[in-house]
Amino acid sequence: MSIRYKNVQAPVIISASRSTDIPAFFPQWFIDRLRAGYTIWINPFNRQPTYVSFENTKVVVFWSKNPKPLIPHLKELDDKGIHYYFQFTLNDYDREGFEPNVPPVKERIDTFRHLSELIGKEKVIWRFDPLILTNKTGVDELLQKIESVGNQLKNYTSKLVFSFADIGIYKKVQANLKRQAIPYREFDEPTMDDFASKLHRLNKNWNFALATCAESVHLEQYGIEHNRCIDGELIKKLFPDVQNKILGLKKDKGQRKACGCVISKDIGRYNTCPHFCVYCYANTSKESVNKKIQKL
Repeated sequence: MSIRYKNVQAPVIISASRSTDIPAFFPQWFIDRLRAGYTIWINPFNRQPTYVSFENTKVVVFWSKNPKPLIPHLKELDDKGIHYYFQFTLNDYDREGFEPNVPPVKERIDTFRHLSELIGKEKVIWRFDPLILTNKTGVDELLQKIESVGNQLKNYTSKLVFSFADIGIYKKVQANLKRQAIPYREFDEPTMDDFASKLHRLNKNWNFALATCAESVHLEQYGIEHNRCIDGELIKKLFPDVQNKILGLKKDKGQRKACGCVISKDIGRYNTCPHFCVYCYANTSKESVNKKIQKL
């Protein structure tokens, strides 16, 4: 029996995904859906399903802390003529335990460098995201971590994107950090400015393009721009053959006010990421994640 869907989309750009780490945990699911030509996305707020067709898809933007499991499948996207680039979050919170199920930082650096060599450094964007202050980790300690990773990625990416943890606006994140007795501190504008000025000095060694993600603070005096993670201009530069397909794409109104992304369709689901990062806004608990994954 055929099913009719009230909501049907055939996006040019797919986001995979802000809501969960598809490359790390669901690469085969993604390839299976790509082969099928569609997926069903469930709205997390009203539970309404949307039929998402890949018929018009020209670009996939992958978000991941560990894209290694997806790498063997990239040739299939190439064969289908689908372009892609990666937002690769590579934090160093090994000592703090903020990201309990990500591989060790050294292994992730190796993956980053391998992916960069495979597809080109312009298609692998380094994110240190979010920056988290605690009673033991201040601005200088965060910069030491970034310097260590940045020195190892110097020739493997062109851009560093970061954000300041906005813990106060996510009640579930506040609750999770308090439950785990993590004494976090919020960034204020003087602290942001201090961080940015010191990062600017570090960047003289790397010459990365620097950008903030969904931040309203202005740091242009330090060569730091407002980022567009789903970036129409970057897509036109990297993939000239799709320029006509993305002309006129507007800002994605479904994202935060300071977000500069153009419209895309995210195909991930909340409560499905087993990284269990303590600062994550997309998961509620390990139990809810395990139940949701069993239903996929």
